[in-house]
Amino acid sequence: MRGLLPFYRALNALCNRQVKRRAGFAGSQCGFSGTVSDGKPQPRFGLLFDIDGVLVRGKMPIPAAKKAFQTLVNSQGQFVVPVVFVTNAGNCMRQTKADQLSHILGVPNVVSIDMLRESFPLLDMVDHNRRPKVPSSPIANLPTVEAVILFGEPIRWETNLQLIIDILLTNGNLSGAHQSQKLPQLPLLACNMDLMWMAEAQSPRFGHGTFLVCLENIYKKITGKEVKYKALMGKPSELTYHFAEYLLRGQAVERNWTQPITTLYAIGDNLMTDIYGANLYNRYLEERTRRKNSKAVAKMATATGSNAALPQVNDHVENAWESELAPPSATSCKSILVCTGVYNPHTEVPTDTNQCIKETVFHGHRDFRFDPGLVEPGHIVQDVADAVELIFEQEKFVPQ
Repeated sequence: MRGLLPFYRALNALCNRQVKRRAGFAGSQCGFSGTVSDGKPQPRFGLLFDIDGVLVRGKMPIPAAKKAFQTLVNSQGQFVVPVVFVTNAGNCMRQTKADQLSHILGVPNVVSIDMLRESFPLLDMVDHNRRPKVPSSPIANLPTVEAVILFGEPIRWETNLQLIIDILLTNGNLSGAHQSQKLPQLPLLACNMDLMWMAEAQSPRFGHGTFLVCLENIYKKITGKEVKYKALMGKPSELTYHFAEYLLRGQAVERNWTQPITTLYAIGDNLMTDIYGANLYNRYLEERTRRKNSKAVAKMATATGSNAALPQVNDHVENAWESELAPPSATSCKSILVCTGVYNPHTEVPTDTNQCIKETVFHGHRDFRFDPGLVEPGHIVQDVADAVELIFEQEKFVPQ
């Protein structure tokens, strides 16, 4: 993750500037005006909402979402608790994303696959209608590619798979031939690992995780080696949840809520991203609390001169991104699964009653190991309205 820190730092600065000007998706602070609480109840918890399959299906809002937000938003149009929308969807055009990335990283030459295809027209040969009508030479006006960042599933999979493989096997020099000698693989970063996602159709649709499966298998079939990722971002990565918590704390500060946010609730429809990610972050928070307690015991023993055996404490195990953002104030992240999206209780209930809802087929990404405990939600509810009601009951929170 260390290689991502400059990107992460720049993204954070950009979010802090933009978030005050507009409402948006992941990490937005929409609905907050920074007014004083005036004695109203201050929440000690924050909500992390997935979008597809929880609030909408395609372009159609899920009816329960309206009911949920009637509870969450007061008469002044403010959220009554901190809220962040944590989605793996890109929510913008590819060229727009490339332009944003160029601005964030300060890199002048961020190009899309379409730009590469236009510069090297002979590389995209699957669709006969898109082949050059007459022989053409590469338009050598682009620099050597030095890294590849994958944000979401493309429209033309065959074009993207072909050109990404070409980039990796030519070491970024698309005017050259594939190189058989062993060279360090170019940095490859990917986000949005959802194998499937829920739109208007009755069954889930292919997500970017499916595209990554194709890329990984084609690369291995050609080279005999596993493609390596420099980093995997988005859910279920812990980094995503840490950044979301950072945004929740910022919202609490803007509202002058002085109580620390100690509990996170992650509401999602996908066992392998939403539930896995929330539970993975919860493990991190539990481990961090254990380390803090061990340090406190060691410090007390040192102060009192005790000779008792002290717990072993490793000061170097903190994640690199903890130094970039304030350490988390949360001590737990609770997962809530809704039945309005990818998860379908009518088809996934196992016949063996000794099993719960743990899947025998792992739909998560290759580089995330299957752990039954990580795909077991804290609660299963029908929809997002039930999820909000459950959370408020558990927190004994009554909005004013």
